Amino acid sequence: MSILSLPVATLGVPRIGPRRELKFALERYWSGKIDAAGLKDAAAGLRAASWACQKARGVSVIPSNDFSLYDHVLDTAAMVGAVPAIYGWQGGEVPLDTYFAMARGRQGAEGGCACGHDATGVPALEMTKWFDTNYHYMVPEFQPGQRFALASTKPVDEYREAAGLGFATRPVLLGPVSFLKLGKCHDASFDRLSLLAGLVPVYIEVLRRLAANGADWVQIDEPCLVLDLSDAERQALRDAYGMIAYALPKLKIMLTSYFGGLGGNLVTALALPVAGLHLDLARAPGQLDDVLAKAPRGLVLSLGVIDGRNVWRADLDAILDRLEPVVARRGADHLELAPSCSLLHVPVDLDLETDLDPDLKRWLAFSRQKMGELAVLGKALAQGRGAVRVELDEAAAAISARRSSPKVHDAAVAARTAAIQPWMSWRASPFPERREVQRAALKLPPFPTTTIGSFPQTETVRKARAAFAKGELNAAAYETFLRNETDAAVRWQEEVGIDVLVHGEFERNDMVQYFGEQLSGYAFTRHGWVQSYGSRYVRPPIIFGDVSRPEPMTVAWSSFAQSLTRRPVKGMLTGPVTMLQWSFVRDDLPRAEVCRQIALALRDEVEDLEAAGLKVIQIDEPALREGLPLRRAEWQAYLDWAVDSFRLAAAGVRDDTQIHTHMCYAEFNDIIDSIGALDADVISIETSRSKMELLDAFAIYRYPNEIGPGVYDIHSPRVPTTAEMLELLTKATQRLSPDQIWVNPDCGLKTRRWEEVRPALVNMVAAARQMRANRAEAAE
Repeated sequence: MSILSLPVATLGVPRIGPRRELKFALERYWSGKIDAAGLKDAAAGLRAASWACQKARGVSVIPSNDFSLYDHVLDTAAMVGAVPAIYGWQGGEVPLDTYFAMARGRQGAEGGCACGHDATGVPALEMTKWFDTNYHYMVPEFQPGQRFALASTKPVDEYREAAGLGFATRPVLLGPVSFLKLGKCHDASFDRLSLLAGLVPVYIEVLRRLAANGADWVQIDEPCLVLDLSDAERQALRDAYGMIAYALPKLKIMLTSYFGGLGGNLVTALALPVAGLHLDLARAPGQLDDVLAKAPRGLVLSLGVIDGRNVWRADLDAILDRLEPVVARRGADHLELAPSCSLLHVPVDLDLETDLDPDLKRWLAFSRQKMGELAVLGKALAQGRGAVRVELDEAAAAISARRSSPKVHDAAVAARTAAIQPWMSWRASPFPERREVQRAALKLPPFPTTTIGSFPQTETVRKARAAFAKGELNAAAYETFLRNETDAAVRWQEEVGIDVLVHGEFERNDMVQYFGEQLSGYAFTRHGWVQSYGSRYVRPPIIFGDVSRPEPMTVAWSSFAQSLTRRPVKGMLTGPVTMLQWSFVRDDLPRAEVCRQIALALRDEVEDLEAAGLKVIQIDEPALREGLPLRRAEWQAYLDWAVDSFRLAAAGVRDDTQIHTHMCYAEFNDIIDSIGALDADVISIETSRSKMELLDAFAIYRYPNEIGPGVYDIHSPRVPTTAEMLELLTKATQRLSPDQIWVNPDCGLKTRRWEEVRPALVNMVAAARQMRANRAEAAE
């Protein structure tokens, strides 16, 4: 019997709404403007609209439970009752306020809180990168003897909700083995996989309830399958899915891997008792032939042929050339088309972009357009290319135009990149010599204090920026406003006693976008938002062509701030690797080549800042660790070009110019040699949530340069006390020499309110002063 289309799935879609509706609903809830019922109604509306949109665009396998109020890993922790004791949960369904306390922390109230915690409140769970993406997940916490219990029926509730609206969906769960691997235990020697036998029964109960409500297929994501797994981890997968298959033999599981190839885990994956297997054929196209040769005949293969992580229009003819023989060989009834991964990582709808260059827009595809590409492929494979000839011709013309466009290629940039010499990546003197020169020039006290760069982007700042963008505020008035904000920030930092100041970045919208807007080869969207974490969304720039710097980008504002004070002010830049990682990158050049182009542009900016009198320049690289390939065998090649790009940007300055860098959300143990190779004079890192555990890598390595371990968790609204910060700094001195230690928050303060920032930084300065006093007393 002929079919109209191969099955088309999305694996998951953006949760945020086309115009960030989820963000605004969350912020209204957190500020008390709506209650829990209002938040749930807003969420239900977004889910209903998403299901309807997918169906209208030709998606036949629509997911449910891919939506989250904050984070899908946190949802899973709530589902299985993995709630640390500090949150006061006593069993039963995890309340919404407990869920958000795990996500954001809870500020204490006068006299303590009802759950028995004192006035300091509770911190949020640790947060880190979701594999090698710019999405952040909340890290589950486990302990020996951990007990799991069904504490949220969200997957079942949302499946039933979709069914009630007439949508047949395939529920999505994060798999049990990946969930355990993504978590942490304070006892580093504890084997989290030993908890599997207690965890899987909760999954079985959820799956049983889904089946009882009509679900015949469930998508279970095990992204750990693209990692280097041990024999024990492979056995854990066999154990988990064996238990599930034994308990629910009729339920069909689509086992989903993404962000890479199965590699050495292929045999394990193919042997699991599941009905379907998803392959990421954007990141690892070469695995298809091996899978086709080894996959059981009855196994449904989900072919991830549309890139779910980038925004470029697909070459549909090339994909069809590849897939037509697969359909002929395997049969349409055992194949499914999908993006390489969930579409969570791309913007919602290109049709909202009315201001993009028409040529560039023609080259792009966002989430909804990718659904359309999948539908075209599904129809072509079922009915022949003639059934979609118009769509295929349009795609082919766009691909051809992009390849030959002069907007993409700049001969001068290519020539400059080709002329890079090794000496350009080396500072004039080694760090011990530079340190003495810098200390004489800067004259800073022990435990010098600073911040990471940005200060709160208040409603007033955002309104002024919006008014300027709309033409309601002229350039002179806007500059006067920004000067006043900068002046006030510098004066306040002086008053509270911060040693190395920042200008606050009130003129900046985003740490990547601000620079990209001033670089050739970058383009920007108005509505191209993607979720970074919770209600924090970003609009990644699009690197479509060769990158260069037409003129200075930050010198004027940094110079203005320095003119207001005798204390050193940091020039603030985003590093080349982060500019690359946090952008949608062109796919017609190697990423290393694009990164070197960015590094040369930033090198020009660094040298101009130095010439303008800035003695401290920070080049942030929070994305260095996240860029690591998921397979260890590929690490060194990446680290070589990433480190070299940073050094290329930083190394053109004199010895008395102090280069800082900042990194966040990173486990440093495996790349500590490369962090040392950056040769930054000072590195600041996020350590408050880990209670300084992340410093262990630096201590074992005997990191020689200076370090600012974060003592203030800026991802939570709570204000840490001076005593808490003192405790963290004391722990830092147990791992590092006091002469190495700077005192700073975990990250920039853009997303916080002044009401939180002011007392927190006052406490931070007090903690640093107490550390100095303690040191002086010990020396007497």
